[in-house]
Amino acid sequence: MHEKAQGLTGSGPELVPPWPPALQMDSVEKTTNRSEQNSRKFLKSLIRKQPQELLLVVGTGVSAAVAPGIPALCSWRSCIAAIIEAAEELDVLHPGDIAEFRRKVMKEQDLLVVAHDLIRKMSPRTGDTKPNFFQDCLMEIFDNLEQHIQNPLVLQSILSLMERGTMVLTTNYDNLLEIFGQQQNKPMESLDLKDKTKVLQWARGHIRYGVLHIHGLYTDPCGMVLDPSGYKDVTQDPEVMEVLQNLYRTKSFLFVGCGETLRDQIFQALFLYSVPNKVDLEHYMVVLKENEDHFFKHQAEMLLHGIKVVSYGDCFDYFPGYVQDLATQICKQQSPDADQMDSTTLLGNACQDSAKRNLEENGIEVSKKLRQSETDDAGGS
Repeated sequence: MHEKAQGLTGSGPELVPPWPPALQMDSVEKTTNRSEQNSRKFLKSLIRKQPQELLLVVGTGVSAAVAPGIPALCSWRSCIAAIIEAAEELDVLHPGDIAEFRRKVMKEQDLLVVAHDLIRKMSPRTGDTKPNFFQDCLMEIFDNLEQHIQNPLVLQSILSLMERGTMVLTTNYDNLLEIFGQQQNKPMESLDLKDKTKVLQWARGHIRYGVLHIHGLYTDPCGMVLDPSGYKDVTQDPEVMEVLQNLYRTKSFLFVGCGETLRDQIFQALFLYSVPNKVDLEHYMVVLKENEDHFFKHQAEMLLHGIKVVSYGDCFDYFPGYVQDLATQICKQQSPDADQMDSTTLLGNACQDSAKRNLEENGIEVSKKLRQSETDDAGGS
């Protein structure tokens, strides 16, 4: 998972016009950058997807954008650091262990290993993950999440896609999306991989407002698992594995707010390792482009997994607006029977009305254009 881009803040004397030439140029440059960002093009192969053709993979970047006041939501590293701090405050780890984990979280590259060791340290010696103090630490740092939703734009965009049939799974422990959806009177449901019946229903498209938490949810004391061995029953169940892997073969996965998801052991066990011919697939990953060399190298590597990496910009602040614009574009690809689907949120109605208005302004019959869009060649932007 990617680290959220950090901004710099400061204070100083108030500037009043006329501004110095350097500041005027800086202001013009920023305005130009914003204008260029707003006009960013999307891959046509992505925005021409029907919402029901997509499966959204939600990472920490989404939570970081929605609730920036909770540092633990910003990245894996900050989440583990917050858990260590909570363990110290609750006095559930030896001071020597606290010091050792703090050293590891600063230096280790594979944070999943650190997190795995941490949860095991706070669990019984038998290796059983219940009961454990790990969940108590998570409840400490994620307390009263609903009070910390500052920027619901990304959640609204995701919800609008769910209304039209987009499936959602997440590597996050938090339930910000479910909380927000319930506030919008949607029957949101948090799902755990250990509930086979629910997983099969969700994978077959029978739970529209279900969010599958492949690592578990912080509110479930028994569901916190960080490696495939914890889901041995799932990975060894041919029915469950077949229905999940079929999603990776038949849906286009859209990774948002994700950075290290493909290195995630559970994600690998469920989808990557056992799905052959990945280069023939067409998935998408939206990322921050901080360094051009790194970005294009990452882009080339991901194509081997059948994943097209695209950038939302070089600043994390662009992320919410990009997701909103992307969702709006995809919402325009309504199927002819879309009016039978639930579309009660503001953004959902805006997507539908905007698409219809744009087509009618060009003198194009809506149903005809929608049928045509399904057969258009999905090329690059």
